[in-house]
Amino acid sequence: MPYRFYFALVQPLLTAVLLALASPSTAAEAINIYSARQEALIKPLLDRFTDQTGISVNLVTGSGDALLARLRTEGRNSPADLLLTTDAGRLYRAREAGVLQPALQDLPVALVPGHLRSPEGYWVGLSMRARVLVYAPDRVDPAELSSYQALARPQWHGRICVRSSGNIYNQSLVASMLATQGSEATQQWLQGLVENFARPPQGGDRDQIKAVASGQCDVALVNNYYLGAMVQSEDPQERAAAAKVRLFWPNQQQRGTHVNISGAGITAAARNPKLARQLIEFLLQDSSQRWYAEANNEYPVRDDVPASALLQSWGEFKADQLDVSELGRLNAAAVMAMDRANWK
Repeated sequence: MPYRFYFALVQPLLTAVLLALASPSTAAEAINIYSARQEALIKPLLDRFTDQTGISVNLVTGSGDALLARLRTEGRNSPADLLLTTDAGRLYRAREAGVLQPALQDLPVALVPGHLRSPEGYWVGLSMRARVLVYAPDRVDPAELSSYQALARPQWHGRICVRSSGNIYNQSLVASMLATQGSEATQQWLQGLVENFARPPQGGDRDQIKAVASGQCDVALVNNYYLGAMVQSEDPQERAAAAKVRLFWPNQQQRGTHVNISGAGITAAARNPKLARQLIEFLLQDSSQRWYAEANNEYPVRDDVPASALLQSWGEFKADQLDVSELGRLNAAAVMAMDRANWK
């Protein structure tokens, strides 16, 4: 049997044996994290935590859906103490799947506002992102822009770019519409929006920004931090594309711009729940919140921590105060509504 094949077979067993043989003191001084955030976007903070506390952190990264499936499969035998993922919809799914425990209900509201956390204490937001409009200033007068709902008007026919309906950021936006506008109005909006697509949905948020910059469309729906990343990119083509577009805050005269979170919850199988909570509290400290804003172009969940200079350059905005738990609760209804509207 080839050595590599043999090692692939026995590696999971060896890992389990090593974990079982680990001394209690060793296990108590380490936190195991399943993270849907890219390593570069979270590891610097985890390294700071280890430097300050002496507690080591073991990081496993992957897609949010894959990590949730892994937690469900592992059940009570999961080595993970903490799930760190993006979008309230995924956090809601994790809570519904029974892989989180209600260990955060007594976190001070001053750290995380009530609408950005699970009311039962299963998860909390760590950073906030906004679903904004980017537009081509040479083809769009910002006075023409107003709200998400207005994108369904005939004037935008063939002028809008957006990624697929399979993307959870779009699903959560639609869920927020269902929560605030109702099913009938949301369905009508979806029909008009899809009719105004400039092309079949494709690519990620950066691709939508590039499409606006290149003239394939005039307006796109994106998360704000993608534009920030392109502004600061080492790739000159990305910086050039970002320089050709502008950001607009929708729904400022109504409920406010739709916001979502990245967040964390302590797993139901956690062997070190107290240490996991200590790490969450560290991620909510002033310095950690500022780092999120500077490095990731996301907004602090804490009202008393200022945004980065780049984020501030986009101006202040009114954020929707909808309980983000609704984004998860209404996710299935949002997906069905998008399917009915033929949003591919």
